[in-house]
Amino acid sequence: MKRNVTLIALILILVAAGLLYYRYFFVFGEGVKAGELNYIVKKGYVFKTNEGRMIQTGIRSGAAGSISSNEFMFSVTDPHVFNQLETNSGKTVQLHYKEYIGTLPWRGVSNFVVDSVLSVTNSDPALQGLIR
Repeated sequence: MKRNVTLIALILILVAAGLLYYRYFFVFGEGVKAGELNYIVKKGYVFKTNEGRMIQTGIRSGAAGSISSNEFMFSVTDPHVFNQLETNSGKTVQLHYKEYIGTLPWRGVSNFVVDSVLSVTNSDPALQGLIR
């Protein structure tokens, strides 16, 4: 009897650990998004997280009269990536991100976590050759 209770408890602990891993640490998807970096800020009361917003170009609504969001809200955990984005606000960037199912307070408020900046270009085509 005691052995069965121990076995059931062990199975429940393993199932709970698997569900927690799946919900908060399993990378559900990853990809690249491009657009104009609107802002990047560090905010929070207890956990200071880095949050950003990018306006994607080329997003159009499929049906006439419907509204389509072209904002990509994301979190950044790497301080080097945050510094790189902070110095390039207003420019066109390509960001590589990982998508998680759940959020953790110390990781940020978004399910999308940017882990690298692939490219940065100036948004104004007239200034394209001047700034690099």
